[in-house]
Amino acid sequence: MTRGGVLDARALNRATLARQLLLDRADVPVLDAVAHLGGLQAQEPQEPFVGLWSRLRAFDPATLSGLLAGRSVVRTHLMRRTVHLVTADDALAWRGRHEAMLRQRVLGTYRRELEGVDLAELAAAGRAVMADGEPRTMTELARAVAGRWPDPGPRALGEMLIAALVPMAQMPPRGLWRTKAGVRNVPLASWLGREVDPPSPDGSDPVGQVLVRRYLAAFGPAATADLRAWCGVAGLPAAVAASREELVAFRDERGRELLDLPDAPRPGPDVPAPVRFLPAFDNVVLGYDDRTRIIDDAHRGLSVTGARFVLVDGRVAATWTVQAGTVTVSPLHRLSPADRARVAEEGEALASFLSDGESRRVRLDAF
Repeated sequence: MTRGGVLDARALNRATLARQLLLDRADVPVLDAVAHLGGLQAQEPQEPFVGLWSRLRAFDPATLSGLLAGRSVVRTHLMRRTVHLVTADDALAWRGRHEAMLRQRVLGTYRRELEGVDLAELAAAGRAVMADGEPRTMTELARAVAGRWPDPGPRALGEMLIAALVPMAQMPPRGLWRTKAGVRNVPLASWLGREVDPPSPDGSDPVGQVLVRRYLAAFGPAATADLRAWCGVAGLPAAVAASREELVAFRDERGRELLDLPDAPRPGPDVPAPVRFLPAFDNVVLGYDDRTRIIDDAHRGLSVTGARFVLVDGRVAATWTVQAGTVTVSPLHRLSPADRARVAEEGEALASFLSDGESRRVRLDAF
């Protein structure tokens, strides 16, 4: 492994923005962008559209809707047991590696309710119900098996089946541009035409090594704690160890080891960073254990409340909302007149995107 020097917070910030396509909007196909980013967090169905608008030049939301309807991307429970929009290939390759984590996280919430339930039997019952290929809501599936397990209640049974035991896709029209639709689930295998990839028969962890490299490509340089915070998967130290010889190591200002791909972009700290508007729960903020490279600790709590952020000079500096075609920006600290002008300009472009060009209205609150 090659050893590098110390990367300060600003150098880490610029590297992160470059990997996340937030320094310059990229000219890459939408499917390639979703793959590069390792998926987009998507429990709020419309948020990935803003995330890609901020990252891609000439982004057309109809393209993402087409990929979802055409089964090239899927909405499924994956990293951290949250709904992510990922490529079909990644969903099939990664789902098995996340299964133990998904089960443990559901049990962490419903351990008392699910005590005594044989999870293998529950999984088999759920698969049998879904074998007819008909999409179902979580409640419908839970009620279908509740006669065998009447005590846990539909919420616990449904969460365990949908989020953990049976790999599922959330079917369109859920997640299509400007479409409101409830969640209907169908097994990934029937939706995508094949089963999820099984674990390696020799006990090695090739999927874990892929996760390490893919994470660093989109989020590096990063510590192993950051990798774990992004995916939620324990047991990756072996995958990290197996990958070390092809990685480079740095230190941050706290002395933590940061791993990275040797040829990944690490622009200098003086590279200018444009104003960018982020959707709720964007992984550029949530995908780290130490989020100080992009958000102050004082505002960290906002990242899990669904707040949408504005980056100024590469850091979270404001939140934003939209109502009736008007984008309202609420600064978290005082902005210079030049920064306010840049925020207003980018906010006008966002308002236009969200309204099909009918509005460019921005309201910038005083701090």
